[in-house]
Amino acid sequence: MRPARASEAGTRLTIPVGGMTCAACQATVQRELQRTPGVVDASVNLMTNSAAITYDPRVVAPEALVERIRKTGYSADLPQTAQSTVLETDLEELRGYRDLRLKAIVSLIIGAVSMIVSMPLMSAAAHAGMDSVRDPFMRWTMETLDPTLRAVFPWLYALTPQALSWTLFTATLFVMVWAGGHIYRRAWIALRHRGANMNTLIALGTSAAFVISALATISPDFFAERGVAPDVYYEAVIIIIALVLLGNTLEARAKTKTAAAIRRLIDLQPKTARVVRGDAEMDLPIGEVRAGDLVLVRPGERIPVDGEIVEGTSAVDESMLTGEPIPVRKESGDRVVGGSLNGGGAFRLRATALGADSVLARIVALMREAQGSRAPIQNLADSISAVFVPIVVAIALVTFGIWYVVDGNAVRALTAAISVLVIACPCAMGLAVPTAVMVATGRGAEAGLLIKGGDALQRAGNVDTVVLDKTGTVTLGKPLVTDVIATEGFDASRVLSFAASVERQSEHPLGAAIAQAAVTRRLHLTNPESFQAEAGRGVRGLVDGDVVVAGNADWMHDWSVDVAPLEHRAAELSAQGMSLVYVAVDGNLAGLVAISDQIRPTSAAAVARLHTLGTEVVLLTGDNPRAAQAIASAAGIERVIAGVSPAGKVDEITRLRQQGRVVAMVGDGINDAPALAHADVGVAIGSGTDIAIEASDVTLMRPDLLGVPRAITLSRRTMRTMRQNLFWAFAYNTVGIPIAAGALYPFFGILLSPILASAAMALSSFSVVSNSLRLRRLRLA
Repeated sequence: MRPARASEAGTRLTIPVGGMTCAACQATVQRELQRTPGVVDASVNLMTNSAAITYDPRVVAPEALVERIRKTGYSADLPQTAQSTVLETDLEELRGYRDLRLKAIVSLIIGAVSMIVSMPLMSAAAHAGMDSVRDPFMRWTMETLDPTLRAVFPWLYALTPQALSWTLFTATLFVMVWAGGHIYRRAWIALRHRGANMNTLIALGTSAAFVISALATISPDFFAERGVAPDVYYEAVIIIIALVLLGNTLEARAKTKTAAAIRRLIDLQPKTARVVRGDAEMDLPIGEVRAGDLVLVRPGERIPVDGEIVEGTSAVDESMLTGEPIPVRKESGDRVVGGSLNGGGAFRLRATALGADSVLARIVALMREAQGSRAPIQNLADSISAVFVPIVVAIALVTFGIWYVVDGNAVRALTAAISVLVIACPCAMGLAVPTAVMVATGRGAEAGLLIKGGDALQRAGNVDTVVLDKTGTVTLGKPLVTDVIATEGFDASRVLSFAASVERQSEHPLGAAIAQAAVTRRLHLTNPESFQAEAGRGVRGLVDGDVVVAGNADWMHDWSVDVAPLEHRAAELSAQGMSLVYVAVDGNLAGLVAISDQIRPTSAAAVARLHTLGTEVVLLTGDNPRAAQAIASAAGIERVIAGVSPAGKVDEITRLRQQGRVVAMVGDGINDAPALAHADVGVAIGSGTDIAIEASDVTLMRPDLLGVPRAITLSRRTMRTMRQNLFWAFAYNTVGIPIAAGALYPFFGILLSPILASAAMALSSFSVVSNSLRLRRLRLA
């Protein structure tokens, strides 16, 4: 049986968390929550800036969980509702993106100006022999850039070094306080809580460079007396902060893109509804519509609320839910979903589900929860991130020591140490998996797939066996009575009347077909007494004083009914793919009802695609073997397991898993829910019951089996993207840290400047996010 969902083990709560910037931040908050008594599970997501917590409310209160998060130095507040959480988070992300963008632009401009202003100081130092001209960057600067700037800004070179230094000091202090202030605040908070994160590395690197530069500006004699060049690195501090902010801005922009699917769904909800009360029509805010209200929907409008049509007909575009662009005809008695688009007709509906209970709100909540979840593959990144920052700080100190001992140049030693601190930002590791999960779940929703989290997404990619229920899954689930055979002493109408009277209490599709056939033929029906049913086998009840039993052959045998008189006719009908329901009255076989269910138009194509993906397809049904085999042959399914009860379906799923198979179970009925829950991946057809959908990991929002290969394809491509992201994140640090420490200097005379290190750091995070965003363009046709 697959791991239990968190919601099955306790109360589920998602808390927005502010101030996280890297994988180390994420790991710190998650570790603190997992240590909290009463917390069953905690998953902190850097991409959604949220913590999904499962807890025992008898042990810990939500307010206490918020305080535990704040204890780590990050902000947190209880959400009001799932939808308000989405809206508040989106607004906060948008404000954060705009703020970061402004600060990044201003810092980059100041950084560019500071580079120009610092050139006279660099030139003087280089020509005085206070720096190595082996450095290719410095050689290019002195030979090309310096003469150009002398010609363009001669007045700049006329200023005294002290005036230039104080100008740079002022500009750097402004950038550090205004643009980068949050970096230092968060680094200080992490230090107070005995933690370390990305901000720690940036703060250490830039603070060291600023302090050295400030001392050189305030007291240049202090360095001169010790034979050390009084160099300043103000421009490096400004550019580092500017590039860090640029990287954060690109990440923030990417976050707004990954959440686009959720925002599009929310935007579909109209703000007002035209409500009919009495003889008056009035436009009311959605929040004021009450259950039972009559709502008028005109041509071309979006349907404001969930409801049932009571008057009128139209064609409704439900692609926002199903991904299917073809409008669906709706008439009186049909249900419609708020947010879907009405076609050319007008109708009135009676409002049913409102607010958080509406289909749209439930989908938004499911998507938000899924995007905030974690995939098991993320555990590797989290375990490394927990110790990453302290190790990097240690490497930077060792780098400084080795350079100073070997080379004796404190400036070069400091440059190498700062580069190590800056380049080793663990942002990419923290974003590698969550970005892929967010984009994939959003892309899935656009294709009519609701995938409930990173765990389900990862498991779906490993599926090698797909088990399909028959009725309502491979077939349309709208069976029709084709034949009624009566034994001696009964006629067909009487047999159908008895069967329909007892079956009208059943929730099984075959029972519904029998009841509908009797209603169509206007037969007399009676409400049964002492009704009992056994899922997948049959029903029994007292009809006008007669004991009526209806069901399969095994059910008849249980009630000592001999079906031999109709065995030959039953065999003929079964060979044609018919489902059979025997009917007995007072212990005597009365007749047989044959029911046919048409195969879905896309079932054969879906099975073919599953075979292309390398998966075995199994038909698992409670129907008789001959009927099951006929449907399987039409759909291209080679393996059939028929005549199985709901409990037997669970046993078959368990048996397959014990053979080492990774099993996906696809079904739509109440009797499928146990099997869905026991499979590695449960897939529910969206036209099915709520209990089946609740038990599933993936919900197909339209009754189309092609969604199954789409889900597997999406999962496999997402897992490949996750592995690529993690590889590049780890490879980047594995290669980048030694280069920053000066590994290339003995061979090429190249020492990576802190400015280039910060650019590389920003590029690593952006590359991971960009790679994940490619999933938005994945074709799932």
